[in-house]
Formats: sequence, structure tokens, C-alpha cells
Amino acid sequence: MANHQKDFLFVLIKSLSKSEKRQFKIFASRLETSSNTKFIELFNILDKSEAYDEKLILKSGIIKKVQLSNLKHYLYKQILVSIRLNIPSQNIRYQLREQIDFATILYNKGLYKQSLKILDKTKILALENDEKYMAFEIVEFEKLIESQYITRSIQGRADELVIQAKELNYRNTISSKLSNLSLQLYGIMLKTGYVKSDEEYQYIDDYFNKHISKFDEEKFGFREKYWFYNANLWRSFLVQDFLGSYKYAYKWVTLFYDNPNMIFLNPVFFIKGNHYLLESLFMLKYKSKFKKYLLLLEKTIADARFPVNDNIASLSFLYLYNNKLNYHILDGSFDESEYLIPEILEKIKIHNEHLDEHHEMMFYYKIACIYFGTEKYAESIYYLEKIINNKNLIMREDLMCFARLLYLIVHYEMGKDFNLESQLKSTYKFLLKMNDLQEVQKEIIRFLKNLNTLYPGDIKKEFIKMRKRFIELEKNTYEKRAFLYLDIISWLESKIENRRISDVIRDKANLNNR
Repeated sequence: MANHQKDFLFVLIKSLSKSEKRQFKIFASRLETSSNTKFIELFNILDKSEAYDEKLILKSGIIKKVQLSNLKHYLYKQILVSIRLNIPSQNIRYQLREQIDFATILYNKGLYKQSLKILDKTKILALENDEKYMAFEIVEFEKLIESQYITRSIQGRADELVIQAKELNYRNTISSKLSNLSLQLYGIMLKTGYVKSDEEYQYIDDYFNKHISKFDEEKFGFREKYWFYNANLWRSFLVQDFLGSYKYAYKWVTLFYDNPNMIFLNPVFFIKGNHYLLESLFMLKYKSKFKKYLLLLEKTIADARFPVNDNIASLSFLYLYNNKLNYHILDGSFDESEYLIPEILEKIKIHNEHLDEHHEMMFYYKIACIYFGTEKYAESIYYLEKIINNKNLIMREDLMCFARLLYLIVHYEMGKDFNLESQLKSTYKFLLKMNDLQEVQKEIIRFLKNLNTLYPGDIKKEFIKMRKRFIELEKNTYEKRAFLYLDIISWLESKIENRRISDVIRDKANLNNR
């Protein structure tokens, strides 16, 4: 799991690619007459170290302890400057920021006309790429210059700038309010989770409508639409309206495909929108559409124009492989998905510093599900224990809960009655501590507990009885999401019909044909 170092400089150096390290050394050699300077020596020591060790630095004799903090600060800054100078020129935001900096230099030298010319061209570029915040900053700069240097050749220049400033400020305010609402809904999700009653549903609905009612979607530009869909998506997720989440995730993704230049300008928003679309399709069990958009996402990320950096590479891995596993779980093609597991484990190591524990544990849970589907129970237990023994999953009690429940079912399949009894007690104690225990979870515990007391001839009857009970629970809006973590109904059917669970799920997927 991710083991983030505490020292920021060390982490930054370890994140550099070979080309970035080479560029930094070339850049650093230009700063000093000799490459054998103290800050380059410090860079080399940290680059070669496996972990940050201050004693090792001081032992090298390059610097005294009282000077170390300043040297580290200086080195950190120079690395960032070096990276900044080598950012690809096709990045629009850096182009805009660079041009604004150039205009500032000219303004400070009193070259107002030249500064205004650069700002006008930069403003057009910003508006073409829907960078309204930067466009507003440029207009405000233009107003400042015009107040000191009146260009009489352009009639009504002052009025033009005032109108532009008002329009941009209005649109930026809308974007800000919608992004605030989206963030607040996400905060509610982290704090309380999905709604679990009609009262909670009504609270979220009232809260959302109060903040969204004043907006008119018809007047929105790209960025306002993006945040509008984002806010509506989180509202739908919170109230477990999967059709609603699909509707707005689809609008989100379509917005990008209709404006392809925005895909490459906002790759993180694009990737996340596709993930939420795929998550919605998974919840709705729309296998054909799921496969279509998964392949389209993979194709787009592979496009030569798609930006490449550490953050995007990690997100691409996280969401692509997460959804590749989801597809096989949805399809019941567990045997066909095993090839993904070594790839995922290797990529987890590569992206270790950029993955949090929750996402890493979610991978382990899905790998455990794959092995459960292929009846490799020992392997399934191995990955479930990684989750169960993790003491840091504070924000994901649901994942811990279903890992424990699947763990019980795997032990039952293996015929380990003693382990099952002890695990039942342990799981029951854990579930009692949970604040949002669902009826599905309670029923699974009761069901597994009763299995040990039944005669062999009565077990099948109990499976049939519980299948009927779970089918009723699945119809409940506040319970149905639990079945996406653990397909207990398909498992019961596999026991009733004496078939592999993978065959049961695949037959259902083919029958749905959606």
C-alpha cells in the first residue's frame, strides 16, 4: 500500500522521470560555475537514497545542520523552476499564463500598447478554450492599463471592457456556485454515505433544489454545464438514483466528446466523468453500453494527443483497470479476467505514491471476487485478509463490511466450520460497531449463522427461502446497492441449482442483453 514519505523534497525528487532529472542537471549547471555545488550534491544524495535519511546527508559533509533547511528549500524551488521551463508547449493553460506574464513585464516597462496587444490575443485564446477565469483576469488587467493609457483609436473601448467583465464575472460566479454545490454534496457523501431512509432522501432533495433552482441550463457554456452535470450526478448518487446518475454522467461525457479539444485540456475531468458513467452502467447492469464506453475511454487515453503526466497516468490506471474488473464481474467471465491480476499488482507498485489505501483495497476486494468466481478460495481469502487486517479504512466501512461477509461465504464453501464459527463472531462484533448497518448485511449474518444448525436435507430449502428474501430486499431503493458489492442472490442460485456462480451470473448477463 502507499507509503508516503514525510519529506516533500525527497518525494518530489523520487517523482521525477529520467528526462526531468537530466533536464534539471543541465538547468542547474547553468546556474553555477561548477556542477559540484552543494544543492546538486544534495540532489544526487537524495536521488540515490531509498528513504529520506538526514543523518546520511550530514555525514556526507556537504552542509551543516543549521544550513540544511535553507538548502532544501532552495533545491525544491530550483527543481520546480526546471520542470516549469520544460512543460510541453501545447498546454493551453501554461501558454496563457506565460503570455500574461509577458504582458506584465511589458506593462512594468511602460510599454502599454505592446502589453495590450498580447493581452487581446491571449484573451481570444482563453475564450476559445473556455478558460473564463483567466479571461476575466486579462480583462481586469486591460482595464488597469486603459485607465492609464487611453487608446483613442478604439471608440467605446471602456464600455466594451466593462461589458466583457460583467459577462465573465457572471459566468464565473455560476461556475463557482455549482462547483461549491458539487463539493458540498461530495462532502455529505463522505460524512454520512448514501441515504438510508425517506427522511434522508427528502433532506438531500430539499438541499439540492434550494441551491440549484435559480440556474438555467439553456444559458450555460461548457464549464457551467460541466459543473451542473457534476452537481446533479452527486445528488443522484447520494439518493441512489442510478438512472439519474447515468443520465448526468452520460451528459458529462457527451459534453466532452462534443468538444474534443476540451478532452485534452481537461483530461482529469474527462477521465472521472467516464468512470462515473461506467459506475452507473455497472449499477444498472447495462453490459453492452458498459463495454462500449470502456473501449472508447481506453482508445481516447491511448490517443497521442492525450496529455501524459504522473497524475493522469495513475488516474488512467485506477479507472481503466477498476472498470475492466467490473466488466468481468458484471459479465460473469471470471476465468477470462485472471490475466488482469498480475498486471494490476504490478501497476499498483508503479503508481504506489499516487494511490490511496482505499482504492488499493478496492482492487484487492475485486481480485478476491474474481478468485471467488473461479472457485480459487485460498487466493480469495489471501486478498480479503489484506482488507480485513487493514486498520486504516475509516472512510470505507462498507468495503470492510462486505470483505468480511465474502470472507464468511468463502469459508463456508471451503467447509471450514470451525473457522466459520469464529469468523461469524468476529464479523458480528464488527457489524455492531457500524453506524449504518443495512438489512441485507443483517440477513446475511443471520442466514450464515443458521446454516450450522440445519440438517443437510434442509439446507437447500433454506437457500430457496433466503433467495426469496433477498430478492425482496433488492427491490428496496436503500438496500439494492449492497447487492453490487456482493451478489448473494447469484451465489444462492448457484447452490440451489448446483452450478458455478460464474455460469449463473453469465446466464443472467446474457438474458438481460443490455
